[in-house]
Amino acid sequence: MNGKSETPNVAIIGRPNVGKSELFNRLIGRKIAIVHDQPGVTRDRLSAICTRGPRPFMLWDTGGVGGAGASELVAQAHRAAEDALHESDVLLFVVDAKQGLSPIDLELARLLRKSQKPIVLVINKIDDPKHENLAADFASLGFDNAVSISAAHGRGMSELLDAISALLPATASEIENRPSTIENRLSIAIIGRPNVGKSSLINSITRSERAIVSELPGTTRDAIDISYERDGQQFLFIDTAGIRRRGKPKSSA
Repeated sequence: MNGKSETPNVAIIGRPNVGKSELFNRLIGRKIAIVHDQPGVTRDRLSAICTRGPRPFMLWDTGGVGGAGASELVAQAHRAAEDALHESDVLLFVVDAKQGLSPIDLELARLLRKSQKPIVLVINKIDDPKHENLAADFASLGFDNAVSISAAHGRGMSELLDAISALLPATASEIENRPSTIENRLSIAIIGRPNVGKSSLINSITRSERAIVSELPGTTRDAIDISYERDGQQFLFIDTAGIRRRGKPKSSA
């Protein structure tokens, strides 16, 4: 997300384990991000073009903001999420209706307001209309645009896409009439064993810290789709997890 592409950017922001990756997969229409009950699974910024709504946009799934931990990986994930916040045109602030309002949610709300970006409060995990009363817990956050959804079951997706479309920059209308830009995109997969510098190569080409880089093998957990535009040509770099013969990286995350 470095300003080179004309496609509007929409970032999913929220504390760990509120369903950001599940929402990302639901909006994109295919499984790209790993979904797990354990907080902190998403470390890298994942991106993909969403064409399901009235207008296409680049969707970003960030690592959870506000999670515990002091390692460099966690710090990089937080910086990547903050970069997404500042570089996006629209922010999707995801909260967990079942867990209710948390102190981290309150802190994130203050941070997001300072960005002065259009925000949609996405109240996730309302799996049944009879649970709509759970959304009232978040009214105190004071956001004008709020949508109740269930990313797991697909509930509320049409309403969410309409809310996003209404907030996209006016210049995005030019993208709507250029489907060939996406169709002619050049896809490039970066393949290699763990820790040979695949993520560093991606970051060097795109001139941004989109993939988390560490000396620890197995840092890249997802196959990351990273869109990039140069001289009018759209590229899709696929940063794959390292190919292994045996064993798994040891991790408590």
